[in-house]
Amino acid sequence: MPKSNGGRAKNPPPSSAKPRTLPRVKSPIASTPLTKDPAPSTHKPTASLETKTRPHPKEPTAKQTGTSPKSTRHPAPKTRPDKRSEGPEKRACRALATDSPSGPVKKGGAGFKKVTSGNKDLLGVLESLKISKQSRSKATDKVNDVIDSIVKHVKTSSEYFQDIAKLPTGSYYENVKISEPDEFDIMLTIPVHRVQLEQFDSGGAFYSVSFKRNPRSPLEHFLLKDGTLSAHNMLFEFRKHVKEATKSQKASHSLSFIKDVQVERKRKGCPAVTLQVKEISVDIVLGLEVHSMSWPPMTKDGFNIVDWLGTKVKKDFKLKPFYLVPKYVGKGWDEKEGIYARDVWRISFSHIEKAILRNHGSTKTCCESGGSKCCRKQCLKLLKHLLNELKKKHPKELSKFFSYQAKTVLLHGCVKRPKDSQWELAHLDDCFQQLLDDFIKHLKTGSLPHFFVPTYNLLESCSDSKKQEFLINCIDSERNNMFPIFK
Repeated sequence: MPKSNGGRAKNPPPSSAKPRTLPRVKSPIASTPLTKDPAPSTHKPTASLETKTRPHPKEPTAKQTGTSPKSTRHPAPKTRPDKRSEGPEKRACRALATDSPSGPVKKGGAGFKKVTSGNKDLLGVLESLKISKQSRSKATDKVNDVIDSIVKHVKTSSEYFQDIAKLPTGSYYENVKISEPDEFDIMLTIPVHRVQLEQFDSGGAFYSVSFKRNPRSPLEHFLLKDGTLSAHNMLFEFRKHVKEATKSQKASHSLSFIKDVQVERKRKGCPAVTLQVKEISVDIVLGLEVHSMSWPPMTKDGFNIVDWLGTKVKKDFKLKPFYLVPKYVGKGWDEKEGIYARDVWRISFSHIEKAILRNHGSTKTCCESGGSKCCRKQCLKLLKHLLNELKKKHPKELSKFFSYQAKTVLLHGCVKRPKDSQWELAHLDDCFQQLLDDFIKHLKTGSLPHFFVPTYNLLESCSDSKKQEFLINCIDSERNNMFPIFK
């Protein structure tokens, strides 16, 4: 017998249940119009995010509390990833998350930056190029022992080089060395004052040197009849003393690796005395430390770092001395106004390049602890690595290309894109591709201006357009195929 209308239903529909103690809250989806399905669907509906969830055993049920049931989510228990099972790409990507400007961020949270597959691949390459601290320490100790012993010997045995001082330069000291600590560049410098420079080449990178007055210096021993300071004669004498120092080391030093130090044969036009310390190659370069009121006029339009590093930084750098190394191009007997090419010196700003790369941000906190992370040096490492691998694959065609060109491309790129936000580590893939575009543009025009002497073209030694086109095709092939040479 049916019940009367005034009777209470045993199971009232959810829409009619009204909590007595809580005010009614409008549902966020209440305003969404409902449409009638034109035909009954045979598809079994899946559970909605708004459906009831089974109450936790320890939690009171809705009947016990007298309130309407609510949806409850129970997060999965947190587990710590096993770092030992992570590959280099996963470790690099995890490091990238902590290198964001705002610190570690969670996926979906404010400031989260997606790590693209291109970034993952390049970070994996960079991880494989890292030099372990132990390897760095061992190599540095060996090189320092050898160099310090040579400096001590040369100072005591030579009347011409008593004022030499050690100046570490090159990629190792710029923190952009890759793979192995197997190459070091050390400049042994001699201070000179009141010198007269005469430009030897049209580009403004090579100079003949003479003293303005009576030098009253031991270096007058190397003056030619016309008063030119001979780079060839100084390098010859310096090389002789380095050889004597290595022989003395072998006879008296207790360290076993010292006895294996060998002086390599002189290379044509090379300003360095190269030592082989077991598996480590050490280039010792003789340099004149020129103290002058200003840099040479040909540097006037170069070194444009104001928008990048600031006016004060540029002024401070311009007050520093510059260096001259015994380097020439072409044949040593090439003559200009009675001066031979082998007696001229090439200008060098390697000490400033090192300082820039070590403090490369437009903000002082760039890449420091707690600061934002950029990818300038990572891009340089990748470009150097690409060039090195291509040279191994095509040694004949690419013999005239070298890592200093890659560093110069980066310096010009930093001037074009001076803000740290344009080099964010999260955008490593895009930044590296942009740097490759910069390099290709220089190769297509056949012009790569020296960063400090813009009238000097660093691609002049490789003026063959066919070889430049060959390198362009190699780079395009690698980037179009996801850099198989990196694998």
